[in-house]
Amino acid sequence: MMLASANPLEFNLFPFITTMVVFGTVAVGLGIFVWPKILKGLDDRNAKILGEIAAAEAARTAAAAKQKEFEQKLQEAMEQSSRMIREAKAEAVRMGEELRARSEAELAERARRAQDEIESARRTAVAELEAHAATLAVSIASRILKREISATDQKRMVEESLAGMQGKSR
Repeated sequence: MMLASANPLEFNLFPFITTMVVFGTVAVGLGIFVWPKILKGLDDRNAKILGEIAAAEAARTAAAAKQKEFEQKLQEAMEQSSRMIREAKAEAVRMGEELRARSEAELAERARRAQDEIESARRTAVAELEAHAATLAVSIASRILKREISATDQKRMVEESLAGMQGKSR
């Protein structure tokens, strides 16, 4: 058996019609049943992507607004903390000056009291010394005079001595 050699350029009507019928049936079947589902899936996917892009853009805008608000609040907080630090420093300086002034006043008062106490102690010591000196002078005078001096004489002599010493010490 010998096969006839077929010319590839030769046109055969039956295979052509069969091919066209099969192609048309498949195209109609795909067009009715498959392509609408594929197109619907592509449209849904496209809508989802567009929705996600819009949501991402809205989130980006919201994040930018929140960041701007945060930066503004941070700036306000920094200004407020700087103001509080300045106020605290000023208050510390004021309190330091007030404490120093109080300490100086207290020190001056203590110095004045100490000076008053020293002056009082000096006067007391001088008075005691004068009284002792007067008593000693009367004792010496009575030995020199070899007589007893009465209490009245002794008192008069002490007063005269004290008056004379006070006049000299001032």
